[in-house]
Amino acid sequence: MKIADLQDIAIHYSDEGPKDGPAVVFVNSLGTDFRLWDKILPSLPETLRVIRYDKRGHGLSACPPPPYGMGALVTDLERLLDHLEVRDAVVVGCSIGGMIAQGIAVKRLDQVRAMVLSNTGAKIGTSEMWTERIDTVKTGGIAALSDTILERWFSKPFHATAEFKAWEAMLVRTPVDGYVGCSAAIAGTDFYSTTASLTLPTLAIAGSEDGSTPPDLVRETAALVKGSRFELIRGAGHLPMVEKPEEFSEVLNGFLAEIGHK
Repeated sequence: MKIADLQDIAIHYSDEGPKDGPAVVFVNSLGTDFRLWDKILPSLPETLRVIRYDKRGHGLSACPPPPYGMGALVTDLERLLDHLEVRDAVVVGCSIGGMIAQGIAVKRLDQVRAMVLSNTGAKIGTSEMWTERIDTVKTGGIAALSDTILERWFSKPFHATAEFKAWEAMLVRTPVDGYVGCSAAIAGTDFYSTTASLTLPTLAIAGSEDGSTPPDLVRETAALVKGSRFELIRGAGHLPMVEKPEEFSEVLNGFLAEIGHK
């Protein structure tokens, strides 16, 4: 277990592969920990330095009282990469992780060479929607919303698998303060103008069955970045790296090879 003491927050992380290899940093979605990426790790080139971490309020990282700001989540990653002396990384983020990727690319271009924006947007939902979700979770816990969330996360066939129950358990065991805090961060974030200022290599990935960040939202966000590429993974919901790891890995590895990050 690796814990980084980053001034006001303790962050749980994993750092695998050669320390002098090109770095790829994975940022997980709301309601998951860094195991989100487990299925694609065996497909990655062994030359890569692979860094994963639990954002604040998730997994084994510290869970401060909510609300959180997106700036704090971006700063957590910035400090972690400074702690690990990482520069020129490819940051791969899913959902809120994709928002964090956009934020750190604007703030620290020395740390970020390229972005992979999976199932995310420059703005996700409305503040009213997130306020309603936060109130529901505060009253009834995450279980009060779990059925609705899981419908958006996964395609119908995946719901019939044994693995589905494991992801349901991960979701409902997320600390309420962490879920509420990160929901507040999403509610207050609109990156349309700042993301449109970026020119770094960018791959956007969507799932055809995603009910949280539909393909049109992901495509619209990709279009903000000049020269970006958009890929649709069919038959997958909000977490294609879980449902369709082979397809996700193929698209990701193709992008890494294309930009010479291997």
